[in-house]
Amino acid sequence: MENREKPIGVFDSGVGGLTVFRELMNELPKERLIYFGDTARVPYGSKSKETVTKYSRQIVHFLEEQDVKAIVIACNTASAMALDEIEKEIDIPLIGVVRPGAMAAVNATKVGRIGVIGTEATISSEIYSNFIHSIKEDAKVIGKSCPLFVPLVEEGLWEDPVTEEIARRYLTELIDTGIDSLILGCTHYPLIKRTIGRVMGDEVTLVNPAYETARECRHLLEEKGLLNPNSVKLSENAYTFYVSDEADKFRHFANSILPLGILGAKKIDIERY
Repeated sequence: MENREKPIGVFDSGVGGLTVFRELMNELPKERLIYFGDTARVPYGSKSKETVTKYSRQIVHFLEEQDVKAIVIACNTASAMALDEIEKEIDIPLIGVVRPGAMAAVNATKVGRIGVIGTEATISSEIYSNFIHSIKEDAKVIGKSCPLFVPLVEEGLWEDPVTEEIARRYLTELIDTGIDSLILGCTHYPLIKRTIGRVMGDEVTLVNPAYETARECRHLLEEKGLLNPNSVKLSENAYTFYVSDEADKFRHFANSILPLGILGAKKIDIERY
């Protein structure tokens, strides 16, 4: 198989990265995609940098074994904590979700005040703030961790009054800061984008790093001459899914958000890598 026909690897700590996978399906319909969800060790947001880097390195080794031509880290925490180190260790392109989201937020803001919501690890790492300031030095960045959003999303409570109430509790203080763009700094959050939008109001532009990452992936593949010129049929295993645990639960969640049904996900022992 020539390089252009090889698949793109995508990984996340669990199921949230499927929002990135969905955007990649839309942006790159000719590409083969392999997804790995680390469902046995989720969440990453409360773990140390050393642990997240170790887990990410194991997954990258697994994806390299699948002969991928590029890897997308569809996880804000892993992008924040592990990308820079692992990028030095491999020869294939590695893309995270932080940089594309930061750039889009800078382009969207008119007043230079940008909000970021995410896991505790993503917010405390200040990775978005650092990227934003490298682009726009005088930007004001306000971060807010929203830890309950992930379990609410995974329970399917996307349009539930409970989710809206929690969103109002988390986000009211951000409204008062006068931000005009808000980064959804966790891959689960696009699934409650409408709820977040209602709370924040029309004056605040919501930035979805999943969408921006898919666009950046296309640009990178174009630049390196790696775009697949041929369409891939579903019967040819265009999309393959792996998990480290709870394959049935993963399949159920994936079928609720992806534009096509998946038959299942293969469970693997990621600790071997």
